[in-house]
Amino acid sequence: MSYIDVFPVALLGGLLGLDVVSFPQAMFSRPIVAATLAGALLGNGGAGLIIGAVLELIALETLPFGASRYPEWGSASVVGGAIFVHDATSPAGAMALAMVGALATAMVSGWSMVKLRELNAHWARRHRAGLDAGSRGTVVGLQLIGMTADFARGAALTALGVVLLTPTMHAALQVWGFDARISRAAAIAVAASIALAAAWKILHATPGARWLFGAGIALGLAILATR
Repeated sequence: MSYIDVFPVALLGGLLGLDVVSFPQAMFSRPIVAATLAGALLGNGGAGLIIGAVLELIALETLPFGASRYPEWGSASVVGGAIFVHDATSPAGAMALAMVGALATAMVSGWSMVKLRELNAHWARRHRAGLDAGSRGTVVGLQLIGMTADFARGAALTALGVVLLTPTMHAALQVWGFDARISRAAAIAVAASIALAAAWKILHATPGARWLFGAGIALGLAILATR
């Protein structure tokens, strides 16, 4: 991947990292969307969709609410989609390595969100007088600073992830010894097991969830059968 390709991917990572908690929180940062967009940006939306679906299964375990700490999937999924598309035609290993790369990026990016929140608190303390007075300019200014910093955070981490992981993944694929079918099956099995565990947490504790879950599966299968 050339450095020219990294720039638009980094911008996409910044925008989708911003969507996670800052603005507009429109679910564009979900892995299945983010990785597909990254793949489409690099000319292979289908490959992006494939790795996005795998990452989405893992992300179902994440419950991003309140002050909880969680992986940041927006930027990480862009990284996963970009490095998978780069080596999507590899005979084996691309999916598993892209999944691991995205997971590593998600953990680092989640940590960076915590640090950004601490920085936001520092900026708010510096403008305490304006906040206490209810100054509109102070509130708007802090919001703009926070969103700009969040965009820069996501873009920088995406660029760093793509630049570091693309050659690492390429080198690992040169010595990958497992069969392609086994590699992909193992990656999907791991992702599916995490998704099933996440679903079980909801199904066994929420009244009526099993019926709604079953109805959703039936509807999805019906739509698939008619296509």
